[in-house]
Amino acid sequence: MANETAIAPDPQFDGPTILGHPRGLYVLFFAELWERFCFYGMRALLALYVVAQFHKPQEQASIRYGAFTALVYALGIFGGTIADRVLGYRRSIVVGGIVMGAGLFLMMVPVEDMFILGLATIVVGNGLFKPNISTIVGKLYRPGDARRDGGFTIFYMGINLGALLAPIACEWVSRAMGPEGNPDYRYGFMLAGIGVLLGVVVFGAGGGLLQGQGKAPAGKEGMMPVIQVLVGIAVVIPLAYFLLGHNEWMRTVILGLSALMALYLVSIALKSSRELRQQMFVLLLLLGCSTIFWMCFEQAGNSLNFFAENHVNPLNVGRWSMPGPWFQSVNSLFIVLLGPIFAALWVWLDQRGRNPSIPAKFGIALVLVALGLAFLMASFPGADAAGKVSWFWLAGLYFIHTNGELCLSPVGLSAMTKLAPARIGGMVMGAWFLSIALGNYLAGMVGSDIGRLREAAADPLAKLQVHSQVFMPVVYTALAVGIAMFLLSRWINKWMHGVK
Repeated sequence: MANETAIAPDPQFDGPTILGHPRGLYVLFFAELWERFCFYGMRALLALYVVAQFHKPQEQASIRYGAFTALVYALGIFGGTIADRVLGYRRSIVVGGIVMGAGLFLMMVPVEDMFILGLATIVVGNGLFKPNISTIVGKLYRPGDARRDGGFTIFYMGINLGALLAPIACEWVSRAMGPEGNPDYRYGFMLAGIGVLLGVVVFGAGGGLLQGQGKAPAGKEGMMPVIQVLVGIAVVIPLAYFLLGHNEWMRTVILGLSALMALYLVSIALKSSRELRQQMFVLLLLLGCSTIFWMCFEQAGNSLNFFAENHVNPLNVGRWSMPGPWFQSVNSLFIVLLGPIFAALWVWLDQRGRNPSIPAKFGIALVLVALGLAFLMASFPGADAAGKVSWFWLAGLYFIHTNGELCLSPVGLSAMTKLAPARIGGMVMGAWFLSIALGNYLAGMVGSDIGRLREAAADPLAKLQVHSQVFMPVVYTALAVGIAMFLLSRWINKWMHGVK
């Protein structure tokens, strides 16, 4: 038509496709699927292994879990910078995947120091792998390409398919390789390590389909940048090892970094125009809500993992009984089922002028994550003499929490890019991941309190009630902040000055 501008063919963007998308998308889909298989398989077994192998109380296992997941998010902040300036995205992904695999195999050594060293190695490898593969997905599409959102949706399904399969497969292998009734979780870690190495192989084999994206920065070709990064890895792993083994230092570092980031963003806001200052204050409010949300949500691999083992009557089908760690797959299953529904729901509501604002969605998410914990606690009066409740209640919690996650996680990422001043966009994205890191660390502290009180409880019913004692203040906090965010969202939205 006369008013349309023709787009000249560009081999970088107009090559062969599969189902309308660049073939390289499916390379990234399977590479990320296997990396997430690795991470979520290991995560599902982590706290249980600390108790079973090293005879640590649940309190210490929860602290270790919280510190590890916090460091995973905190170090991920630097992975993109290394790819941008030193390695390029492809080499960062390959190096990161190999380092993660090495960490998983180190965890198989039944010595606590080697186990912690393995965790530290995974932290560093994940920081190189995770943030950079998503970047290449975006680079496969021309700016303004309408297929981009669909491409990320396909990629997101790969993430959740890996997260869905991993706890089932890794726990099954652990049970198959261990004596009756005593899983040998080391073989679950081995399977997870094989998974991430498969991801590296898929990525390397399919590199020719990535349309030239992700190569080394100009002037950084050759092996010297790789050697420099490997030296950096050799320095950072001992630091991560030290923090994982010294909770008081870990607490100081994560709280200190969070405080410094908040002060920095406040200082930027105070020096900015009135409109930008108000947007920055909203951004800080959203970061605080994010921390509270993940503090509640990330009980999944921690206290709720122990809850599934100790306080759930499993789903029984004939002679088959659902193991506790398999509940770690339920969230991913619900994401796969509900993700497309939520994506269509926001569009449908927007067309009718009823789409909730970003602050309102954060409020809804906080209310839902509180209601999920409250839903589980509602089962406690009906527990049997062994302090166990039906699997239905824990599955219901994950259903409610998944709805909350879909209101906050993708919306929050988008909000950070929209509210951040252009000159500090990368810093603000780092602040978002730091808020998740802080939430994970606080989740570990909540789980630690549950473990400490369960240890002192006299009988199974008393151990069950400990969860109410610890969860109740968390529920009240999330519920109060969520309701306030929702009720005040109209006024908060005015400070966003048109950002939706």
